[in-house]
Amino acid sequence: MPIYAYKCESCGAAKDVLQKISDPALSDCPACGQPTFRKQVTAAGFQLKGSGWYVTDFRGGASAASGSAASAAAATPAATPEAAPAAAPAGGHSCGTGCGCA
Repeated sequence: MPIYAYKCESCGAAKDVLQKISDPALSDCPACGQPTFRKQVTAAGFQLKGSGWYVTDFRGGASAASGSAASAAAATPAATPEAAPAAAPAGGHSCGTGCGCA
């Protein structure tokens, strides 16, 4: 179940509430009783850690070096059609999704 942040527009009282997604939003402030208790927009409360895709694909190393060399080559126009590299599939690599798998 997600945790929602609420704040009262009348008295400024704030509270984090554990609710189901299907539960109705709270409206009455538990501190002052006014119907001005509103959900707040907050940042996501998780981080990607470990040796997953983020660390191996986007944080330095050989993958980043080859990716920047490829982007530099793509930014420089070829002098002649013979010197131009073969046309890459959509997305610039083999799977066509932009994930950098090539």
